[in-house]
Amino acid sequence: MKKVFISDCEGPISKNDNAFELTAHYVPKGEHVFTVISRYDDVLADVVKKPGYKAGDTLKLILPFLRAYGVTDRKMRSFSAKTLVLISNVKESLALVQKVANAFIVSTSYEHYIKALCQAVDFPFRNVYCTRVKIDKYSLSLRERDRLMELAAEIAKMPVIEIPKGASSIRDFPKQHQQVIKRLDEIFWKEVARMEIGKIFEEVNPVGGREKAEVVKQIAQKLGVSLSEVIYVGDSITDTEAYKTVRSDGGLTISFNGNEYAIREAEIAVMSEKALVTALLTIVFCKFGKKGVIELVNNWSFKKIKELDVEEELKNKFLEAYGDKLPRVEVVTEANMEKLAKESTAFRKTVRGEAIGRLG
Repeated sequence: MKKVFISDCEGPISKNDNAFELTAHYVPKGEHVFTVISRYDDVLADVVKKPGYKAGDTLKLILPFLRAYGVTDRKMRSFSAKTLVLISNVKESLALVQKVANAFIVSTSYEHYIKALCQAVDFPFRNVYCTRVKIDKYSLSLRERDRLMELAAEIAKMPVIEIPKGASSIRDFPKQHQQVIKRLDEIFWKEVARMEIGKIFEEVNPVGGREKAEVVKQIAQKLGVSLSEVIYVGDSITDTEAYKTVRSDGGLTISFNGNEYAIREAEIAVMSEKALVTALLTIVFCKFGKKGVIELVNNWSFKKIKELDVEEELKNKFLEAYGDKLPRVEVVTEANMEKLAKESTAFRKTVRGEAIGRLG
């Protein structure tokens, strides 16, 4: 029975944050608007733990604003295809993985973007779980459109919320940021939610947080395998529940250029500009299990890699891709977690850009 490879998309496979880029392109000062809402998402998911809310729900919170500024399904498809940026070597990496494992992508991204990506890397869309939305079905009155534009302009003037270390409630935030959180609560849950277009909050279900964890369990159940046979690759707060689920049953969890949320829950931290390291770790997992991967990482060196009993094609591609400098790969421990979180977050920004790299 083949083992199972499951990966997030944005981060481990592509450099984009498609929803951020859509908002930046179509909404005035959209880069800041999205960043404010994304950090608010982190607060609701990780600090407040708002009932019924999960990491990644940013993707439904921004949809009314995108609609107000004329975004259509056609525009989402076209923009996604034109702006797609892949991690180096990812197409051949995914091809190598699919030879030895049942491979799936589980992503919070909109389906418009995922379809463009699947076409670019020759990955079967039937093996993808993502956020389904048909934005054209949501009509918008002129009154609601104008009000949404006013609210977007208001959000554009807000400071980005900073989450204090160890925060467990809103009271732990500075007063200014408490006021921002309170105002965003009013905007989203008292005003936008009551608009006609507010039904988008009920009908669109981003695949993030616990949804990713549920999908991982569904995949394993469908294939008739234990989660101990699963290797999961992610990079952000939307992956933490999936990490916990896979790890709790003996599977392997990897952070690929992850932020602090990913490092906190993953077992292995990878920092790389190229994707072949993911293929190597996956193939070792498929042949030698989790123990074999941990042993490799603890003895991470060109010598150890050259001695691996895996296909020469893979080793040759890997050695050619990385030249004389191996990518950074470490087992995450309590002792090195904080250091790795800082270093991985910094590296993430060099690969994906400062604006995207700082998102949760």
